[in-house]
Order: sequence, then structure tokens, then C-alpha cells
Amino acid sequence: MAPRYTTLLCLLFCLIQKIQAQEGELPIPKISAVPSSVIPWNESVKIQCFGIPESYLYQLEMLKNSTSTVVEKRWGFQKVAEFIIKHMDTNTAGRYQCQYRKTLSWSKHSEALALVVTGLYEKPFLSTDQGLVMMPGQNISLQYGSAHILLDRFLLTKEGEASLPQHQNGEHPGNFTLGPVNLSFSGKYRCYGWHSGSPYVWSAPSDALELVVTDTMNQDYTLENLIRMGVAGLILVALLAILAESWHSHKVPHKAHLEDLPELTSSTQKCQNE
Repeated sequence: MAPRYTTLLCLLFCLIQKIQAQEGELPIPKISAVPSSVIPWNESVKIQCFGIPESYLYQLEMLKNSTSTVVEKRWGFQKVAEFIIKHMDTNTAGRYQCQYRKTLSWSKHSEALALVVTGLYEKPFLSTDQGLVMMPGQNISLQYGSAHILLDRFLLTKEGEASLPQHQNGEHPGNFTLGPVNLSFSGKYRCYGWHSGSPYVWSAPSDALELVVTDTMNQDYTLENLIRMGVAGLILVALLAILAESWHSHKVPHKAHLEDLPELTSSTQKCQNE
């Protein structure tokens, strides 16, 4: 290579290093799925990658067998890049990560986002032999199982929450145990099953099982207090009515007394004239 080109390459390399040093370490991007990372079969999902406004390139990658494959790129200065997966299936389910680029520097990769597709297998069952209305402090056992022998992993979920620390391995049917429960345990529960060899392909969700945790004792006390307060209010109103009537009767003379006054006055005048 000619000395002139070598010198130019060295200058270019030094310039790149200087720019990268001035930029410093870029913030690590964040990745999320909308509306959820658990998606029914053949439905769509939006993946969002959050970077910085100065980034001009975003890149979405899929992780498989310790290697990453670029899925899509988004050009343009923007703080958030959106990637759409139109149809979720066994090929699109898996782990994703993203990164962005500013001038000559790439950011680090985001944490991995797991996208799960549901509905490949029929729904498992979820039931309990105990009552669904519970008192705080009690425990409850939920039985699960499936007609699909291949399923060897089961997960319990609660509506409105991302996930629960209830993950069972091995043979089924089996049990999830909740408790000691408190009022926050009230809600609808479902379970999913999958095969350990395909951790991102789940069954359809089980039918919902709704638990109600109620503090009946406190509710009884509250009702009793309301009744007592109501009775006390009625007694107070009655006493006020009696006092008002008594005060009015003492302040205003009776009609009979008013009629007698002129007659007494007339008789007194006759006596005086005689």
C-alpha cells in the first residue's frame, strides 16, 4: 500500500477514535412490546426501541443459539423506533434485542425481550377444590393439567400483572399454591403450558378462575358502626324536636289564656266604676 494511503487511513482512524471519545459511552437502549409480550397466534405486536433523539439508525435483532440475526433497520433521527411483527407464529416467537447508532458509534444492546406466541396447543385446565372466596391469611391450592402429554412446563398468571413466580416443571396434573393471601390476591387467574424444548410457544390460556379475598370481619364491624351511627342520629333528631316543641310552648301563650284577658280587664273596670 502506498505511503499516502496509509497516512490517510491512520488519520481517518484517529479521527474516528477522537469522535468516539468525545461522544462518550452511549446510554443503553430499552426494548418493550405493545400491547404485550404474550401474543395470540397469528396476531400482531409492536416492538419499541428507546434510544436518544440524536440517533439516526435503529436495528432490531433476533437471538437464536447464542447468535443474533438482524431482523429490520429503521433510519431517521428519532428517540423511539417501532418495529411491527404482523403475524406471530413459531418462527417469530423468541428473544429480541435492539441497538442504535449515533454518528460513528453503536450503543450497547438492550436487554433481551422474550416474545411468546400462544394457541399452538389446546388450553389446560385450572381448578380448585376449595372455595373461591377466602379470608386473609389462608392458603389455596390450584390444580392444573392438560391432555397434551408433551407439555412439561406450566405457568400461572394473574390478569393485569406481567407474571407470577409460579412456574412448575415435570409431570401433570400438579398444583400451584398461593398464600398466605391478602386483599391484593383477588383477581382472575389463568395458566399456560408448553414444552421445555420450545419455551416461547405456549398453549392457549386456561379458563379464568376468579379468586375473591374479603375481610368479612372488618366489613361486619363497619356495618355495625354504620347502624349505631344511624340510630344515634335518629335519637338526636328526636331530642332536638322535643326541645324545640318545649321551647315554643313556653314562649307563646295558649289561646285560652289570650281569650280570658279581655274579660278580666272588663270586670275590673266595672268594679272600679261602682
